[in-house]
Amino acid sequence: MSVKQLFQLDGQVALITGGSRGLGLQMAEALGEMGAKVAISARKADELADAKKHLESKGITVLTVVNDLQKADGIAPLVDSVIEGLGPIDILVNNAGATWGAPAEDYPDAAWHKVMNLNVNAPFFLAREVGKRCMIPRKKGKIITIASVAGLKGMGAGVQTVAYNTSKAAAINLSRALAGEWGRYNINVNAICPGFFPSKMSAGLLDTIGEAVIARSPLKRLGGDEDLMGTVVFLASEASRHITGQYIAVDGGSSAV
Repeated sequence: MSVKQLFQLDGQVALITGGSRGLGLQMAEALGEMGAKVAISARKADELADAKKHLESKGITVLTVVNDLQKADGIAPLVDSVIEGLGPIDILVNNAGATWGAPAEDYPDAAWHKVMNLNVNAPFFLAREVGKRCMIPRKKGKIITIASVAGLKGMGAGVQTVAYNTSKAAAINLSRALAGEWGRYNINVNAICPGFFPSKMSAGLLDTIGEAVIARSPLKRLGGDEDLMGTVVFLASEASRHITGQYIAVDGGSSAV
C-alpha cells in the first residue's frame, strides 16, 4: 500500500458529533475530502443545514442528524439514522462538548453535571453503541475523542473551569481504557488534545487570556481553520493502524514548555 493510499478514506462512513461548526466542521471537511461519507450531528437544525451546504459544495456526501447528546435515550436513534442513511460506522469522532466557568468553591451542581454528561458520559455511551453494533462485529474501527490540553494539567491563573479540565482528563483515559479492551477487535481508540482555537466555546476566555496564551506558545499563535485536519485524517486512516491508546496535543507547543 502506498503512503497516499494509507491516508485515503474512500467509502468509509464517519460520524462527527458537534459537526455543524468550529472544530467539528473542520474535521468533517477533512474526512470528507479524503473520501469518507460524513454524518454530522448537532442540536440546531439551522446550523446543520448551513454545514451540509458547505460540505456538499466541496463534493462531500453528507448526512445530518439533529440530536442532543445530553439525552442518553437519543444515542441509539442517532446511530440508527447514520446506519440507515450511510451504512455501518467506520470512524467515530466524539467532538461535541461543553464548558462552564465558575470558581470551584461556588461551582453549581447543574453545571458540573452538564459538563460531565456531555464530555464524559455521552462519548462513552456513543462509543459503546457504535462499537457493539458497527465495529466489533466487523473487527475494525477508529474512535477519536476530542479531549483538550486542559486535561493534561490543572488550571492557570484566571481560569475557572474545574469541570471542563476534569472531564477532558477523563476523556483521555477513556480512550486508553477502550484501546486496551477493544484492541483485540482491531479497533483503534485515540484522543486529540487541542489547545486554544477561536470558537464559540472559547470566545469569552480568550477575550481575557488570549494574549497570554499566544505569548506562552512556542509557535506564537492560536489554532486555525486547518490545524486539526491532518491530525484527524491520520488517526482515522490506516496510516495510524499501529497507534492506539494515545493522545496528540495540537496546541502550538504550549503543553511542552
